[in-house]
Amino acid sequence: MLTCVQCGKPLDVPPRGRRPRYCSRSCQARAYRARAAARSAPRPALDTAAPAREEARLPQTLSVQRIVATAIDIADREGLDAVSMRRIAGRLGVATMSLYRYVSGKDALIELMVDAVHGENHGPTPTSDDWRTRLEFAARQEWRLYSRHPWVLRVVATPQPPIGPNVLANVEQLMRAVDGLGLDPVTMHWVAIAIGAQVQGTALLLVNEIEAKRRIGRTTEQWRNDKIPAIREILDSGHFPMLTRLFEEQADVADIDAWFEFSLNRLLDGLAVFVNGRQGRSG
Repeated sequence: MLTCVQCGKPLDVPPRGRRPRYCSRSCQARAYRARAAARSAPRPALDTAAPAREEARLPQTLSVQRIVATAIDIADREGLDAVSMRRIAGRLGVATMSLYRYVSGKDALIELMVDAVHGENHGPTPTSDDWRTRLEFAARQEWRLYSRHPWVLRVVATPQPPIGPNVLANVEQLMRAVDGLGLDPVTMHWVAIAIGAQVQGTALLLVNEIEAKRRIGRTTEQWRNDKIPAIREILDSGHFPMLTRLFEEQADVADIDAWFEFSLNRLLDGLAVFVNGRQGRSG
């Protein structure tokens, strides 16, 4: 049964034509006035705070810097292989896919990590005019970097390392250390490469020791003490007089920092001969 939309009274439906909606003109007028009043009534204010509340539920502190810092912390504690977008997201309490709004993938993340830790080296530099003092300072900075962040070495010890402003700033620092000695830019760059190669080569021993200690809980000193009986047995054969003399001296052959200082200073001694020779020829 068809009824009036205003009062609900049953309607007489004609056999032809459009079906009525109202039982009388008065119901039709009342319905019109109700619609007009609804249109003129003030609309409720939009809840502009709702999007803000929704946004507040999102991780406001999520940023490239925080993602990179979290990744560095994981790598420092467990190694670079432990770093993954899923692992970082878990630490930050966000969805894994949300990280891709800030970092395109793991390769890009590693480049950002490497550049970030190289930024730790930016600070007061020696005011000395002595090129050797400046190179020593830069080399020791890099050595300490690998001690703090062992995972960096395997990423940068390559002819195709990650490139970023902080990485380039370290190369610039090495080249600037020998500026004014009459060397051309290519030779200054080779000096920087030589210093970096020396540091990285010795740091490989340092990093392997750190990783061995983390993996199996044994230091180089402990390994050496475990091997002493076997070493002594071999040396007693009399075929290794130089090593026998070393063993009898009881030298601390496991001091990696001492190895680094010795090799760095011998490299700088050689560079001094090279620089003096170039200056003598140019004079």
